[in-house]
Amino acid sequence: MLSLANLTGQQPVDYIFKARGLAASGKTNLALDQLTKAIDEKGESSVYLERAEIYLLEGNYSAAISDCNEANAKRLNSGEYSLARIYSAKGDPATALYHLEMNLKSEFRKSEKVIMSETSFRKIENSQEWRKFWRNELYSVGEKAISEIEFYISSGKINRSKEVLSELKKNSVASEDILYSESLVNLATGKNSEVIKAVSGLASSGPGREKYLRVLARAQDNSGNAAGASATYTEMLKMGIADPELLIRRAECLRKTGETDKAMADVEKYLGIYPEDKNAISMAGKVAAQSGDNIKAMEYYSENLRLHPNDPQCYIDRANSYFVSKSWEWAIKDYSMSLDLQPVNSDVWLNKGIALLRSGRVEDACHDFKKAFSLGNKKVSEYISNNCIK
Repeated sequence: MLSLANLTGQQPVDYIFKARGLAASGKTNLALDQLTKAIDEKGESSVYLERAEIYLLEGNYSAAISDCNEANAKRLNSGEYSLARIYSAKGDPATALYHLEMNLKSEFRKSEKVIMSETSFRKIENSQEWRKFWRNELYSVGEKAISEIEFYISSGKINRSKEVLSELKKNSVASEDILYSESLVNLATGKNSEVIKAVSGLASSGPGREKYLRVLARAQDNSGNAAGASATYTEMLKMGIADPELLIRRAECLRKTGETDKAMADVEKYLGIYPEDKNAISMAGKVAAQSGDNIKAMEYYSENLRLHPNDPQCYIDRANSYFVSKSWEWAIKDYSMSLDLQPVNSDVWLNKGIALLRSGRVEDACHDFKKAFSLGNKKVSEYISNNCIK
């Protein structure tokens, strides 16, 4: 993995993901070697910044600062936010805020929400310099409104987000801010076609491209255009956006389009960083099952149960795999375990009833069908009428 031959032809983001996987497993020296070889091969600013992150974690501030300066040389101002975090960690608020101000004046400017949630700034947030810095008007009316809308949507307060949007439209703000705000509200209310129409042009270029691409991909996926969403996630990864969540989202799109080999490659890359992630392991099982490798799927599901023994969905995943392979008794056992943890799942009562029926246990099956019906599952009606009414 660490040979130059293997690095050739890959994108910078691929090197970053590999390095994160190594660092996460405690192999920071190998992670640094990986990034150093990637720099020798590609020399991208994003790779310098990733290496700076590892140096920062190790407390090697001078090496981290050097890499951020190299990143700035490769792409103007790309390293300013990292420099702000490094100098904050050093306890130097004046220099940290100088670099933070440089970031806010650049195309890489961070939102107030991101900055305030950044743990690196805790060392200086009680300083006089920090308080003075935030007395300035650092964000426009449009940016503040977008933050409000995002907060209300994340809190499920859609009507409040609509009110903020309505007020925003009354002000003389940048048209892009209004379009983006409206797209966020439309996405939250299921108006996916309107979102796609509004942001497609904005997502083609410009400093705000990443946020538009994210909204576009979600709207494409929600509207059933898995191929389009997959292409959009690919575009973001090609841009060097080292967000592992893009891998798992693209994997789901690829699974929907039947490209199981590519989907599995993305999931495995994600698991290389987060090897115990429940949703990623579950998706790996689904991809393996879809590709026809039910034995491999069972291995993933069993591993998930080992890691998450009290999660009903992990039992359901493995039970469904047994169900498809007609291993009725094993399916019944896992469905039963899931119901011990989550007894109100009507679909599980239905599937367990079908498995019981297929194994010849009609009376037990009817009990489960009636339970599913009492929980509001109308799909079970046919099974009850055909098997349980004498």
